[in-house]
Amino acid sequence: MKGPLFYSKILLFGEYGIIKDSKGLSIPYNFFKGALKTDENPSDLAEKSNESLKAYVNYLSKLEREEQGLVSFNLEALENDVASGMYFDSSIPQGYGIGSSGALVAAIYDKYATDKITVLENLTREKLLKLKEIFGKMESFFHGKSSGLDPLNSYLSLPILINSKDNIESTSIPSQNKEGKGAVFLLDSGITGETAPMVQIFMEKMKQEGFRSMIKNQFIKHTDACVEDFLNGNMKSLFGNLKQLSHVVFDNFKPMIPSKFHQLWQQGIETNDYYLKLCGSGGGGYILGFTQDFDRAKKALKGHNLEVVYNF
Repeated sequence: MKGPLFYSKILLFGEYGIIKDSKGLSIPYNFFKGALKTDENPSDLAEKSNESLKAYVNYLSKLEREEQGLVSFNLEALENDVASGMYFDSSIPQGYGIGSSGALVAAIYDKYATDKITVLENLTREKLLKLKEIFGKMESFFHGKSSGLDPLNSYLSLPILINSKDNIESTSIPSQNKEGKGAVFLLDSGITGETAPMVQIFMEKMKQEGFRSMIKNQFIKHTDACVEDFLNGNMKSLFGNLKQLSHVVFDNFKPMIPSKFHQLWQQGIETNDYYLKLCGSGGGGYILGFTQDFDRAKKALKGHNLEVVYNF
């Protein structure tokens, strides 16, 4: 048995900002993927995944009871499959900010939700918000409060534009130019990050008035501008806004940037060879990079593992 594939996602813009109603843009990234599976001779990893699914089944049955009318599952089938060793076979690295738990949530909903909203129907804003709400509740099991966006992206396999908390839509992004010199890339920090503690730090900082006004007047302003520029293919303006955004993050989100990358982060802003930003909640995992000349960025980041996500 092997279920359909669900892909990782990359939140190009909007990390932390979307908690406070900034715009956001999330795209599927099919380099990494996962599927529900059962094997005759499961590996240690498969057994570990199966164990965590057992706990997840209990969580989902509680969710179904407590949130009546939100979502219901064929729990009997799910329990039987988990009892016979089902696990989530995934190449999506955990703690890397690219939606490993989101893909699992999407896979479970796809296979076991009864009366589910399918990808094939006309996805009105109401349906998208309903899915986002369901997925947010389903994903909370893995790292505290979830926006539901990662599973939504994985489930639909479409770019998603977040205009505000109550206004999301599927969108299209400018098509890639494989010959182009510019690139969006992932930089591997080599360490895992944990979402919950990072979000906790952010929420603590939000209690300070100065931090709140920086989020509103700088962080959200540049994030929104980046989303608009990217969708409209306005690269010149995009890189101006990216530089500002990278700067604001460097000055105000230091705990979320692994310390050994502080210097590289600053170097990008000073040389304009590339600009770095958080990928997901930070603290480790991937860091997102943007450059107008990937060869130059590669030279500047020599010795680091880079993965191109999008060429322009």
